[in-house]
Amino acid sequence: MSEHSILDIHDESPAEAARDEADLAQFGYKQELRRSLGVFSSFAVAFSYISPSTGIFTLFALGLTTVGGVFIWSWPIVAIGQFIIALGWAELSSHYPVAGSVFQWTKYLSGKTYSWFTGWVYLFAGILTVTSVCVTLPLALIPAFNNMGWNLALSHSNERIVAIVTLALITVLNIFGVRLVALINNTGVMFEILGMVVFAFVLALFHHHQSGAVVFHTGGTSLTTGTFLVAMFMSLYVIYGFDTASTLAEETRNPRTEAPKAVLASVIGAFVIGAVFLFACLLAIPNLGAAIKGGFGPANIIDANFGNAFSTVFLLVVSAAIFVCCLSIETSTIRLCFGMSRDNQLPISPVLQKVHHRWHTPIGSCLAIGLLAFIPMLQFAGAGIVAIAATGMIYLSYLLGNFALLRARLRGWPRKPAPFSLGRWGLPLTLLGIAWGGGMLVNFAWPRAASNPTPEQTGLALNFHWHWLNNRPVLWTVLVVVLIIGTAYWALVQRTKPAHTQAPEEFPVTTPV
Repeated sequence: MSEHSILDIHDESPAEAARDEADLAQFGYKQELRRSLGVFSSFAVAFSYISPSTGIFTLFALGLTTVGGVFIWSWPIVAIGQFIIALGWAELSSHYPVAGSVFQWTKYLSGKTYSWFTGWVYLFAGILTVTSVCVTLPLALIPAFNNMGWNLALSHSNERIVAIVTLALITVLNIFGVRLVALINNTGVMFEILGMVVFAFVLALFHHHQSGAVVFHTGGTSLTTGTFLVAMFMSLYVIYGFDTASTLAEETRNPRTEAPKAVLASVIGAFVIGAVFLFACLLAIPNLGAAIKGGFGPANIIDANFGNAFSTVFLLVVSAAIFVCCLSIETSTIRLCFGMSRDNQLPISPVLQKVHHRWHTPIGSCLAIGLLAFIPMLQFAGAGIVAIAATGMIYLSYLLGNFALLRARLRGWPRKPAPFSLGRWGLPLTLLGIAWGGGMLVNFAWPRAASNPTPEQTGLALNFHWHWLNNRPVLWTVLVVVLIIGTAYWALVQRTKPAHTQAPEEFPVTTPV
């Protein structure tokens, strides 16, 4: 942590600034964003994007009701799979410390068309993720308010109001600069980590109803390969977004060295904190069968063991974690939008890329991401429905990035060293990452009511107002629509625009197509 600030947020010295600006200039970019984040701040943004308390609070009940306590084993499996992906991203961030992560990497490692579609899919995956987490916040915040004497119904109308207010607030915060975002985020992450650890130890030490063997008990559910794959969705929804540390590379001091550390530390930190909390929650379940039947989540487990005051504190800690998660996800998506528009790769790029001279933020990109994230709220279908499309498209983007990385490695990349390198392990780890990512993408896309339902299977909570579409899985429909719009825009407008591929080292790139 920085000696200048316990929150690790301060501007560079003149010598450091000159070094990092010269490094960025080699990519053909001018330093416009404020470079004030240290390694802890970079880690904190990535950690809060992952936010184990957010995903566990949202989907714990899905895992528990599907395969009982056995679902906890999905946590280390997903963590290992995603850590393999993170290793590749860490090496790429050490070579290409510029805003835009997966879009930038595929731009330098593949061709113009491939990188554009990868960035397009990832942009809308990020937008949907912003929406999904904003609509998750009221699930914790409204019950917390009610515990304090309010009388708010947990209705779709109230949930949407809270989500819209949250979206507006995080957009305003992002406009006012990365320093303010980092200050809020760093504080929130410290409270999230401390809160989860404290709750976990209190549950495990004083409310120990189950034995450690609960992790092998199904509680009467059916454990098959198929049901375990469904139960994995909580873990799959939690552990992604670690590339946020590299997306903020232009605002991080010494990013070639610090961004890779933050990428890997965010996955490791989220895994450890999440594993401790998950195990403690399982130990504290008073009756496993009743919990499965009742669809218990962490809040129910806290309620079953403590009084109203303790439960309210837990809900407020979770609400704070979800809020900073919303904030960091939007920050990451804004930087992706800025990175693509700076290369003239999006509609109204001149507006989206303009950086405010005082706040050092791309206000056009902030407003655009906020408005696009609002659109799914027009027909509110609940957090779970939005999360399906968001998570599936994120994993598709990661897979596309790994295919570009594999192709580059087979053609001799990297040809020059960087501070973080996988060396001879690079190729086998990339192959493992493709196998993992491809398998999980099939898992996401598989048509089933539990994880990729049709609108009719949700009771038309989401209604496309066309019977044929209402009989198609949600992820399929959203992805196809995004690709159709993207293909039309590419063919009519973007195809003839030049690609920006200036970089400070030799790399095997095909002629743009």
